[in-house]
Amino acid sequence: MAPQEGTTLPTRSAEVARVLVEAGVTGEVRELAASTRTAAEAAEALGCEVGAIANSLVFLSDEEAVLVLTSGRHKVDTTALAARWGRGKLRRATPEQVREATGQAIGGVAPVGHPRVLPTVVDAALGDYPRLWAAAGTPHTVFPTTLDELLRLTGGVLLPVGP
Repeated sequence: MAPQEGTTLPTRSAEVARVLVEAGVTGEVRELAASTRTAAEAAEALGCEVGAIANSLVFLSDEEAVLVLTSGRHKVDTTALAARWGRGKLRRATPEQVREATGQAIGGVAPVGHPRVLPTVVDAALGDYPRLWAAAGTPHTVFPTTLDELLRLTGGVLLPVGP
């Protein structure tokens, strides 16, 4: 559900909304009463398949923060993805490193709205869904999108992220 008339989005979500508008994205940020911290929670709150949730995960590769947008239906195979992407070993960022890289907390990391653009991979499995949902800066905000839109917004590389 969209925020009610006269209500304002949280600061982090307002920044994501601003970036989306500037990029010509028509899907609006929605604030939900239920948590969207995990893909399963988001899918339940939105009434969609868990695979249509585009999780924004932050990893470190050679001490550089990188973003992996993965379908909620599977986990990232870090060894296989690093090889496909031509990067050094990938390791999950700590909550502090996620916040430093994105300005957002785990469970609400959006694909955009970060202090700087992060090298990004977009999971090829997201192409199985015509409508995707991504976090919008907090564990209670989301926005609708598509695979093509995520690629355009992030400048990401399309790769399989599973085994």
